[in-house]
Amino acid sequence: MATDFSKNAKEQPEPCQAEVKGSIPSWLQGTLLRNGPGIFSVGDTSYDHWFDGMAIMTSFAFKDGEVTHRSRFLRGDTYKANMAANRIVVSEMGTMAYPDPSKNFIVKAITFLNHTVPDFTDNGASNFIKYGNDYYATSETNYIRKIDPVTLETQDKVDYMKYLPLNLASSHPHYDKEGNAYNMGTSIAEKGKTKYMLFKVPAASEKDKGKDVPALKNVEVICTVPCRSLLTPSYFHSFGMTDNYFIFIEQPIKLDILKMATAYMRGVNWASCLKFCPEENTLIHLIDRKTGKEVETKYYTGAMVVYHHVNAFEDDGHVIFDVIAYNDNSLYDMFYLSKLKNNPGFHDDSYSKPSYKRFALPVQSDKGTAVGEDLVKLKYTTASALKEKEGKLMCQAEVLCEGFELPRMNYDLNGKRHRFVYGNIVEESALSRQIGKFDTETKRMVYWNEDNCWPSEPVFIPRPNGESEDDGVVLTCVINSNPGQSGFILLLDGKTFKEVARAYVNTSLHKDMHGFFIPQGN
Repeated sequence: MATDFSKNAKEQPEPCQAEVKGSIPSWLQGTLLRNGPGIFSVGDTSYDHWFDGMAIMTSFAFKDGEVTHRSRFLRGDTYKANMAANRIVVSEMGTMAYPDPSKNFIVKAITFLNHTVPDFTDNGASNFIKYGNDYYATSETNYIRKIDPVTLETQDKVDYMKYLPLNLASSHPHYDKEGNAYNMGTSIAEKGKTKYMLFKVPAASEKDKGKDVPALKNVEVICTVPCRSLLTPSYFHSFGMTDNYFIFIEQPIKLDILKMATAYMRGVNWASCLKFCPEENTLIHLIDRKTGKEVETKYYTGAMVVYHHVNAFEDDGHVIFDVIAYNDNSLYDMFYLSKLKNNPGFHDDSYSKPSYKRFALPVQSDKGTAVGEDLVKLKYTTASALKEKEGKLMCQAEVLCEGFELPRMNYDLNGKRHRFVYGNIVEESALSRQIGKFDTETKRMVYWNEDNCWPSEPVFIPRPNGESEDDGVVLTCVINSNPGQSGFILLLDGKTFKEVARAYVNTSLHKDMHGFFIPQGN
């Protein structure tokens, strides 16, 4: 059965007991937050793109073998403005909002000026970020929205620009064992320069305890990387981190800033100002975490588009990093709502399925090695790095598998060598009907699926003091389009990938993007 991804969700703000089948492990205590678009039409107006929908946040609280579910819309400025006007009045990446035709010239002129130097949306429908002790709903603009992780109520609006000159920021930060967060953003034409900025938001300090101050006030810039061109910065969605390095991929999918400034006037959306340049190489920046400087060697690979890093680690003078890579930028177009509605089977001939790629970057100097020599000396990967000239290496990845997206792993191994990755199977379409557990050593995949079910990104939760990397459970929200059945949260054994339990919610679930698990006590 097909499911309608453009249907407005209904929120359920009061906690509701889910019906558990099976046995939830007693050690699983905490809350899984999920975030994604939930409102696609307001009054007579509709969004054009699925990513643009107004955010709905969902939580599943696990306590003593029981599950409580609730959901709320993110009530930010975008939500309030749209609802007050009973039409979409705030533009999103794939949908331009035009004034009511009955409005006068002055309103139209102001709307035009607001789009020339765009003030972006605070519709944080992509993920959740933890800075200090606070949780934020986030997309990729300069605005994030503080939320209450228990009640899901919307709180303060926070503007990165008050603390850093950032126009865009990733919704996939990294965290270390001390609770420090590391993130990355783009600063456009600030003092005549466009650059990428890596920053650290320190863990909550004792002196700030009990004070209502954003953790971002203590932000530290780790380094800046100049952009290849002033007015066409590279788009990125995530980055990699090891104990000693950051990995940033400057890929040839670019935001044309001048086109963005004139998009409204030309009657096109901002997404049309993203251009893919297949003739250009991809630059791989390796940044030393201690010095904040790039290593001397320049690393390149062919044109590719990466949204999600899997993990990165160091081994014997190499930095190895895994990514999910596409050959082009057609993925975005798959999610136009007109395309989703007109294609109930979700098969698309233009779909370019992603590859799980492993790159290996030799960190040692290439002095004394011949041009054309492969500097990768690891036995367990076929990834290569050929010397092109002094200080320049052309890298080729090993493809570990294909048709795999939204990768998650045991985050306790973030920055360390991992073996297992959990993700969505996207062989036929970007809309996933099954999830898998991938073994990077044997290259074997184990699957879970059920008829007429659509599982979300799987999130691995390690068992406290677990004995192995995959000792834990995998949580996934499942849209269930079987007649008379409700959606459920599914628990799979991290080792066997067999069902442990499921908890049915008495409301319909909806397709979402990313999730964040908060252990009890945090």
